[in-house]
Amino acid sequence: MKVNTQSVNFNADQKLIDFIQKRMDKLDMFYDKVIDSDVYLKVENTSDKENKIFEARVNVPGDSFVVKKQCKPLKRAQTWQFRRLKDN
Repeated sequence: MKVNTQSVNFNADQKLIDFIQKRMDKLDMFYDKVIDSDVYLKVENTSDKENKIFEARVNVPGDSFVVKKQCKPLKRAQTWQFRRLKDN
Protein backbone atom coordinates (compact mmCIF):
# COMPACT_ATOMS: atom_id res chain seq x y z
CA MET A 1 0.00 0.00 0.00
CA LYS A 2 1.21 3.49 -0.74
CA VAL A 3 1.60 5.48 2.47
CA ASN A 4 2.23 9.23 2.25
CA THR A 5 3.85 10.33 5.51
CA GLN A 6 4.22 13.96 6.52
CA SER A 7 5.73 15.23 9.73
CA VAL A 8 4.89 18.66 11.11
CA ASN A 9 7.22 20.61 13.45
CA PHE A 10 9.88 17.87 13.48
CA ASN A 11 11.88 15.63 11.16
CA ALA A 12 10.78 12.00 11.28
CA ASP A 13 13.67 9.55 11.11
CA GLN A 14 13.65 6.63 8.70
CA LYS A 15 13.01 4.07 11.46
CA LEU A 16 9.71 5.75 12.36
CA ILE A 17 8.64 5.99 8.71
CA ASP A 18 9.50 2.31 8.16
CA PHE A 19 7.56 1.35 11.29
CA ILE A 20 4.49 3.21 10.05
CA GLN A 21 4.77 1.67 6.57
CA LYS A 22 5.02 -1.81 8.06
CA ARG A 23 1.98 -1.32 10.29
CA MET A 24 -0.14 0.24 7.55
CA ASP A 25 0.76 -2.60 5.16
CA LYS A 26 -0.87 -5.00 7.62
CA LEU A 27 -4.24 -3.40 6.87
CA ASP A 28 -4.19 -5.26 3.53
CA MET A 29 -4.62 -8.52 5.47
CA PHE A 30 -7.99 -7.31 6.77
CA TYR A 31 -9.28 -5.31 3.82
CA ASP A 32 -7.63 -5.73 0.43
CA LYS A 33 -9.31 -2.77 -1.30
CA VAL A 34 -7.30 -0.04 0.42
CA ILE A 35 -6.09 2.40 -2.22
CA ASP A 36 -3.60 4.45 -0.21
CA SER A 37 -3.23 6.32 3.04
CA ASP A 38 -2.05 9.69 4.25
CA VAL A 39 -0.32 9.82 7.63
CA TYR A 40 0.32 13.06 9.49
CA LEU A 41 2.70 13.14 12.44
CA LYS A 42 2.52 16.33 14.45
CA VAL A 43 4.27 17.72 17.51
CA GLU A 44 2.51 20.60 19.21
CA ASN A 45 4.63 23.26 20.88
CA THR A 46 3.14 22.92 24.36
CA SER A 47 4.53 22.03 27.76
CA ASP A 48 2.19 19.02 27.95
CA LYS A 49 3.99 15.67 27.63
CA GLU A 50 1.24 14.26 25.42
CA ASN A 51 1.99 16.65 22.59
CA LYS A 52 2.43 14.13 19.76
CA ILE A 53 -0.43 13.55 17.34
CA PHE A 54 -0.87 10.68 14.90
CA GLU A 55 -3.52 11.14 12.22
CA ALA A 56 -4.22 8.75 9.36
CA ARG A 57 -6.62 8.91 6.44
CA VAL A 58 -7.14 5.55 4.75
CA ASN A 59 -8.72 5.80 1.30
CA VAL A 60 -10.92 2.96 0.06
CA PRO A 61 -13.15 2.88 -3.04
CA GLY A 62 -15.95 5.38 -2.48
CA ASP A 63 -14.97 6.40 1.05
CA SER A 64 -12.16 7.22 3.45
CA PHE A 65 -11.56 6.59 7.14
CA VAL A 66 -9.84 9.06 9.43
CA VAL A 67 -8.36 8.22 12.82
CA LYS A 68 -6.57 10.57 15.16
CA LYS A 69 -4.78 10.01 18.47
CA GLN A 70 -2.76 12.22 20.78
CA CYS A 71 -0.19 10.44 22.95
CA LYS A 72 3.23 10.73 24.52
CA PRO A 73 5.16 8.52 22.04
CA LEU A 74 4.12 8.46 18.37
CA LYS A 75 4.57 4.70 18.05
CA ARG A 76 2.01 4.09 20.81
CA ALA A 77 -0.50 6.40 19.12
CA GLN A 78 0.03 4.71 15.75
CA THR A 79 -0.36 1.21 17.22
CA TRP A 80 -3.54 2.20 19.04
CA GLN A 81 -5.07 3.70 15.89
CA PHE A 82 -4.03 0.70 13.79
CA ARG A 83 -6.06 -1.55 16.10
CA ARG A 84 -9.00 0.81 15.80
CA LEU A 85 -8.86 0.75 11.99
CA LYS A 86 -8.50 -3.01 11.97
CA ASP A 87 -11.64 -3.47 14.07
CA ASN A 88 -13.78 -1.29 11.77
